[in-house]
Amino acid sequence: MAADKTFDEYQAIALAAVERFEGSPLQHLIGGVPAASVSGETFENHSPVDSSLLGLVASGNAADVDAAARAADDAFADWSGRTGKERKKILHRVADLIEARADDIAAVECVDTGQTIRFMSAAAIRGAENFRFFADHAPDANNGRSMPDEHHVNFSSRKALGPVGVITPWNTPFMLSTWKIAPALAAGCTVVHKPAEWSPYSAAMLSEIALEAGLPGGVLNTVHGFGESAGKALTEHPLIKAIAFVGESSTGSMIQAQGAPTLKRVHFELGGKNPVIVFDDADLDRALDAVMFMIYSLNGERCTSSSRVLIQSTIHDAFVTELGERVQALKVGHPLDPSTEIGPLIHPRHCAKVRSYEAKANNAGATVLVGGGERQGPDSCYVNPMLFTNATNDMEIAQEEIFGPVLTAIPFDTEIDAVQIANDIEYGLAGYLWTGDTGRAQRVARDLDAGMIWVNSQNVRHLPTPFGGTKASGIGRDGGPEYSFEFYMETKNIAIAYDTHAIPKLGKI
Repeated sequence: MAADKTFDEYQAIALAAVERFEGSPLQHLIGGVPAASVSGETFENHSPVDSSLLGLVASGNAADVDAAARAADDAFADWSGRTGKERKKILHRVADLIEARADDIAAVECVDTGQTIRFMSAAAIRGAENFRFFADHAPDANNGRSMPDEHHVNFSSRKALGPVGVITPWNTPFMLSTWKIAPALAAGCTVVHKPAEWSPYSAAMLSEIALEAGLPGGVLNTVHGFGESAGKALTEHPLIKAIAFVGESSTGSMIQAQGAPTLKRVHFELGGKNPVIVFDDADLDRALDAVMFMIYSLNGERCTSSSRVLIQSTIHDAFVTELGERVQALKVGHPLDPSTEIGPLIHPRHCAKVRSYEAKANNAGATVLVGGGERQGPDSCYVNPMLFTNATNDMEIAQEEIFGPVLTAIPFDTEIDAVQIANDIEYGLAGYLWTGDTGRAQRVARDLDAGMIWVNSQNVRHLPTPFGGTKASGIGRDGGPEYSFEFYMETKNIAIAYDTHAIPKLGKI
């Protein structure tokens, strides 16, 4: 779904959608009922577009999380006990309502996160697709495998794990929330969702849509708040059986420690510093398009962005020159303007972090070929897209996840060099490579130490495939019933013997 309205039309949609959040604070949804925080505390939510106050949001703590966890636990027996066909019907209605409100969701996300309408116009539709995909698999969620041997019939079955916690980030928050919540609900789990405090509005819209679609109260609960209060309480709560988290690697480490005393199952999609390798025999025009898209789309605020471009030395200078021209031409502007390619970053604190890498590049001896400097002043969330050249892989700009519209170019000579540079990083989420040599494509894809590899392509998500990373980039995989249901469900094996198997005899005289 492309952005098909004018700037003024999207502004009108956003204004009408955000107005509903004005006045009284945005509340939690617990047991199907809106609820203020037990403490009465709230926090302010500002738009990165112009720093304007969008509204107040209930600030949850352990008491609110406890209420939500108990509501999820109370609702679990009914929801998990329903047939998969019943769950499928309700989840398809959720998808229908998401599609009906797609423009509202997209406009709210633009104002709330700074992401551009050219990408957010499709995000809600992708969220609906997530619900439809897993809804269709709900009828078979409990099915297992038949594994006979010589003397036994073995068969397995699955059942929903229980109430689970879902903690989602602020970049494309609606789509990422559905990616975690849809399979949990399809599996028969109930959910307590803690969205990022910097982007609370679309999470509230999702929970309202779910209720309207007929999801019983308590099956999906939403608690707003900060990681150190609401998030920590969720990861430690004894009724919550698992935590699905998308975010920074350091936060994932803390969540794992917090959940250890209650032996929580964890699924983490964490950080990345993903390489895209361009060999001199590639289709260089297509490679250039993909390199640009995979770092400068979505404001560079995506875990799978290819933030390091490794370019074979024989084509390095010419490729970098073209890259520089394209980066220089990127249009930075208001996120609701369909012509805008890069909007404001999510928050002044994050914007300051991204801007700080200009100095790090200069101090390390790299060249800031394009971008840098302040844009609209130090308090603005807008940045000038950056391209760093003359870099080596040991520099901070090549090792640290910047999570913004910043690309570091590194030359290499041979295939062996490219793989060594690509793997010399603590992360291992994704890798991309461009080559016309099919043998090289197979070898490099095999040798890259990452959970997902795209050859001669940008990131194109196919829902049945496994999604996740190695090393500091995560634990576990999303995707299809084989992967997502494995996390949200327990597997039981039942062995039934024929009378032909031998039983050892002990104590028989």
